[in-house]
Amino acid sequence: MHGVQQPPQFHPEGDVWTHTMLLLEKLQPGTSATLAWGALLHDIGKPATYRAPSPNDPNDRIRFNGHVEVGVRIAEEILGRLRFSNEDTAQIVALVKNHMRFGDVLEMRQSTLKRFLRLPRFDEHLALHWLDCSSCHGNLTLYDFAKQQYESAPAEHIQPKLLVTGRDLIAAGYHPSPQFKAMLEAAEDAQLEGLVNTPEEALAVVYERFVKPPAN
Repeated sequence: MHGVQQPPQFHPEGDVWTHTMLLLEKLQPGTSATLAWGALLHDIGKPATYRAPSPNDPNDRIRFNGHVEVGVRIAEEILGRLRFSNEDTAQIVALVKNHMRFGDVLEMRQSTLKRFLRLPRFDEHLALHWLDCSSCHGNLTLYDFAKQQYESAPAEHIQPKLLVTGRDLIAAGYHPSPQFKAMLEAAEDAQLEGLVNTPEEALAVVYERFVKPPAN
């Protein structure tokens, strides 16, 4: 990470190493190991994906296209080599994988936002985002919005009991197939958006978006 420069408009603090060290300095006593390792590894993919601004485009800037995906692979390799438990590995990798998603929270559909908020141990995702922003530009607008949504939404709104299950699809005449996942997601999306309130209405969404099974 040493010497890997970042766009100054987003990272006035300096290179990737400086940014990461600032995150670690802000960790409080008693911080979980998963959050600490998430802070250490969240930008581990940046050095490998560094792209200098084009000299022919005065509006171009330093970019790290795909740094999250590369970071996930590097984190998995490091955590595997250090023999982290499967549970801790999953959480640390999730922190690396999702840390850039906060940039979209104001534009997310309700279904997407609710799925984001119900990530396991979402409080650590929030904490990492606060550390990330506080160690660069200092703008906490997205953090404040996500925190307010997370703390104010009842659990049953974020992850309600499903109106349609795989058994319901079979009962409706569908044969089990890989398409079930997309069908169930479509029904749940409509439910999370508040567009349907009954199993019948949720099944109607499935009928509308997928081929309706033949009548018996």
